Amino acid sequence: MVGGGRKRGGALATALSIADAASWTCALALVVLILVSSLREPGGREERGEERKAAAAAAVAVRGGKLGSRACEEIYVVGEGETLHTISDKCGDPFIVERNPHIHDPDDVFPGLVIMLTPANKPR
Repeated sequence: MVGGGRKRGGALATALSIADAASWTCALALVVLILVSSLREPGGREERGEERKAAAAAAVAVRGGKLGSRACEEIYVVGEGETLHTISDKCGDPFIVERNPHIHDPDDVFPGLVIMLTPANKPR
């Protein structure tokens, strides 16, 4: 009987050492995967640079003479050189500030600001 107890104790110790080695192996594999995924993260510097170039090209497309021909839709993005007064005249919506509670100062309008309109006129 004493010999049978030693076999069980030895088998238990072996199983525990195998489980311990397996858990350390899994932990190491998880750390490696995290490091590799952080190095290959999409949206790296190259992709962000391309996004900036595309955004700059889109901004250039609205400058100059094309600015006056933009459509007055319900959701309007303020372009370079526009004011609430010029947008109101162009789109026929005199209540821009009232419909846009996020505009705290009508003089603080900047390119890229998104506003809600109720257009009455087509662009001139």
